[in-house]
Amino acid sequence: MKYFETKKARIEIIPMIDIMFFLLVFFIMVTLHMIPDAGITSRLPTSSTAQAMPKPQITLGVDKDGAIHFEDRILSPQQLTALLQSKPDTDTLQVTIAGEEDVSLQQLMSVMDACRVAGVTRIGLAARAEGGQGS
Repeated sequence: MKYFETKKARIEIIPMIDIMFFLLVFFIMVTLHMIPDAGITSRLPTSSTAQAMPKPQITLGVDKDGAIHFEDRILSPQQLTALLQSKPDTDTLQVTIAGEEDVSLQQLMSVMDACRVAGVTRIGLAARAEGGQGS
């Protein structure tokens, strides 16, 4: 009478391990998307009237040599204009320029001119509040 013998209960742990690994990967991916873009490290100038702005759609970095940094690329003003013109709806596009303390006004103006040629009118300059820590 093999049909009526009781079997020991077994807990299958292999599917449970698969689910745990799936959850681990899911939480790692979600956490990575929550970390903001670090961008390039720069010493921002200070301002006594600096205000917090909503997160810009595009952040440009300008170093003391006048190089324009966007994400992982270094752009010329002409390349920046072409990049901005390829974006949809440039009149509502928000661009923030984060120039280092040592950047000349002429270098900032060339970046602003490249943005304006592309049709961008919402341009902000990044600064840190006096006495605050900036990166």
